[in-house]
Amino acid sequence: MLRRLFIEELAASEGEVSSAEVVRVLGAIERLQAVLERDGAHQFTSRLSGPDAMQLLIEVVHDMRSPLNAILLLAEQLRSGRSGPLVDIQTRQMDLVHSAAFGLTTLADDVIELAHGGNRLVDERPMPFSLSSVLKVVCDLVQPLATEKRITLNASGPEADVRVGHRVAVGRVLLNLTTNAVKFTEQGSVTIACETRTRTKLEFSVTDTGRGIPADALPTLFDPFRQRASRNEYAFSSSGLGLSIVQQLVHAMGGELEVDTVLGKGTRFSFVLDLPISPRVSGAW
Repeated sequence: MLRRLFIEELAASEGEVSSAEVVRVLGAIERLQAVLERDGAHQFTSRLSGPDAMQLLIEVVHDMRSPLNAILLLAEQLRSGRSGPLVDIQTRQMDLVHSAAFGLTTLADDVIELAHGGNRLVDERPMPFSLSSVLKVVCDLVQPLATEKRITLNASGPEADVRVGHRVAVGRVLLNLTTNAVKFTEQGSVTIACETRTRTKLEFSVTDTGRGIPADALPTLFDPFRQRASRNEYAFSSSGLGLSIVQQLVHAMGGELEVDTVLGKGTRFSFVLDLPISPRVSGAW
């Protein structure tokens, strides 16, 4: 603002102004700007490291969620054709817009979840739910990203579909792991599988044919806000929140998240949950 006002005054001046004076004033303005920037950065850093740092972060994230939800709503309306039919390329573009906005919304949810411990189960108690429905929702959300990268996305579930458990947590874990798998797979496939181990125990897995995870990255793979050595290092996101919360949710459901990986060949995340067959299905109701 000072620079603009000075130039306006200079242009309106009828007298002769020396070049040295112009340079001197502009230099002073630049020095003032540098001081203000350092002061602002210091205040911001102080608040981030202060006792209300987490509250500040949550407030910022909450401010992000409203426009992101609006983008999701508009994308849904356009995809459904409520504003008129779309050609194929427009449908593909809107699918990507929806997936990207959903990914950002998930990251915002991860931050808020971390502030509450990262292991909250939205379902207060286990309830009957359809595994095939959860798998379909996950595939529908991730498919546009897989299509864009020309990756095959597969899913399979057990014969006894309706189980008793925490549907929201299961879906969130599978969505995070599947999105992660697609992100780090350049060619080949990503497979979501749910296989019966005993009458009540099921093993969930997400397997990709991606780059694999270096051995030195495994010890800190599930640490939130971990510092990455390079931009190419394996991580769900720059913050590392996704995998951290996935692990905590799996623990909260009584499971253990495991990872098997081979560099250059792919990675498999898996966990086993005790999900009884719903009495409504088994004939007890």
